[in-house]
Amino acid sequence: MADVRALVQRVRRAAVTVDGEVVGSIGAGLCVLVGVTHADDAAAADRLAAKVWNLRCFDDDAGAMNRSVAEVGGEVLVVSQFTLYGDTRKGRRPSYVDAARPEQAEPLCEAFVGALRALGAHVATGRFRTHMEVDLVNDGPVTLSLEV
Repeated sequence: MADVRALVQRVRRAAVTVDGEVVGSIGAGLCVLVGVTHADDAAAADRLAAKVWNLRCFDDDAGAMNRSVAEVGGEVLVVSQFTLYGDTRKGRRPSYVDAARPEQAEPLCEAFVGALRALGAHVATGRFRTHMEVDLVNDGPVTLSLEV
C-alpha cells in the first residue's frame, strides 16, 4: 500500500451495521477508514498496521497524547472506504478513478487487518462491498489523516 489513505478516529465505541445486522463492533479504541489506490501493494500493509497500532493519540496521565491504542488496551474497527480517493478538484461530483477496484482493494484491506491482529490488536471489521452504516462516538474528538 504505497499511498494508502486512512482516517483514524479515536472513539468511545463504534459499530458497523449491514442490512440491520451489526457485523462488527468495538468499545474504546480506534475506528479506521481505509482507502486503497491502484499503486498500493501488500508490502505496506504491515507499515500501516504498525503506524495505527503505535499511533500516540491517547492521553497519558498528564493529559498529553502520548499513548497508543496498544498501550491503552483499545480495540480497532476497520472499515473499507474507497471514497477516501474521491477527487473533487473538478466539478461537484467526485471522481473515483484513483480508487482500486474491489478485486485489488479487498485483499489489501484483509492484509491490513491480518497485520493488526498479528501485532496483538482486537480487530472488528465491516463487510466489504456492502452498504454499511457506521455508528461511532468520537472520543475528543480526535480524527487523524494518515498516508503511508
